[in-house]
Amino acid sequence: MNYIKRHIESTIKRYLKLFPAVGITGPRQSGKTTLLQHMLKNYRYVSFDDLKMVEFASQDPEAFMETYNDKVIFDEVQKVPELFQYIKIAIDKDRDKYGKIILTGSSQFHMIKSITESLAGRIGLLSLLPLQYSELPKGLGEKQIFMGSYPEIVKRKYSGVKDWYASYISTYITRDVRDLANIGDLRDFQRFISLLAANTAQILNMSQYASDLGVSVPTIKRWISVLEASYIIFLLPPFYKNYGKRIIKSPKIYFYDTGLVSYLTGIEKEEHYKKGPMAGSIFENYIIAEIKKREAHNKTDSELFFFRTSGGKEIDLIIDRKSQKELIEIKHSSSFKRKMLETIEEFREEKGTGTLVYNGKTMPYKKKLEIRNYKNFLR
Repeated sequence: MNYIKRHIESTIKRYLKLFPAVGITGPRQSGKTTLLQHMLKNYRYVSFDDLKMVEFASQDPEAFMETYNDKVIFDEVQKVPELFQYIKIAIDKDRDKYGKIILTGSSQFHMIKSITESLAGRIGLLSLLPLQYSELPKGLGEKQIFMGSYPEIVKRKYSGVKDWYASYISTYITRDVRDLANIGDLRDFQRFISLLAANTAQILNMSQYASDLGVSVPTIKRWISVLEASYIIFLLPPFYKNYGKRIIKSPKIYFYDTGLVSYLTGIEKEEHYKKGPMAGSIFENYIIAEIKKREAHNKTDSELFFFRTSGGKEIDLIIDRKSQKELIEIKHSSSFKRKMLETIEEFREEKGTGTLVYNGKTMPYKKKLEIRNYKNFLR
């Protein structure tokens, strides 16, 4: 299969000149191994999916690091947590040499825990998420919204996508969830993921989920943490720094990949997506996930929020860039109406910008306020 060039490549090259070690986390199948083996052909590659390598690194980490101490990629390194202390020693022997070791993992929880304990100040952390719209081969952009962004299914032009997601969920639950947490009833956990998918882009109501599934709120909190740590979902917090106190304070729930939402909610064809009751939610999730990818792959210093007052005024996304805020309204509609930008006009700060992202035509509007077709916006 042809390699798909990733935007994060330039960020990785920059980090290799800044840090002795670079850590790359991201969901399984997001393309971490393919990317690094393509970019860094002069690096040795060690996979800890190989039990022999796990045994070598676990039983004699000192000898292992003498063998693999420079220009090496350690894949799924969270499986050998005892190795991190020896990686630190190897780095400190030649602290001024950058780009020595690349670490990858599909669980940010285990990776970050080990890194903060052993490699603080020695490593630059990045996240590789599924493909961005601007990375896709031509002609697949519209299908991406409801069929997903994982490189393997994109390269297949979405052939067999339902079977691929079925396998992905099965593997994720049996392989990763058991590693991350002691979850008693996996069937309840899978029902929980499906409930989240059916409520994507909505306010997270943990009490309601606990009641629906017959489990405790602390259990729901723990399951949310597991799904966040393994890059299945992310939470968008509310913004309440400047716009007053009468606001909704719970986060909203989004999936990193809307193809997974479609699979879990039974959407198989474009007409099911476009004419179904979840069209607006999936489109909002898609746009916000695309922005999340862009900010992560470029390693910007921005923060993402939503805003909603108790009176019902809402801004779908606020990108806080410290010096200014970008306010974004997302509509599945193809027709522009002035009221779509009313809340943004009310709350936009002097230095900030506002954008309506929708399915209609890109057109001029007002200074610092834009109306943009989603494809034009995502390019």
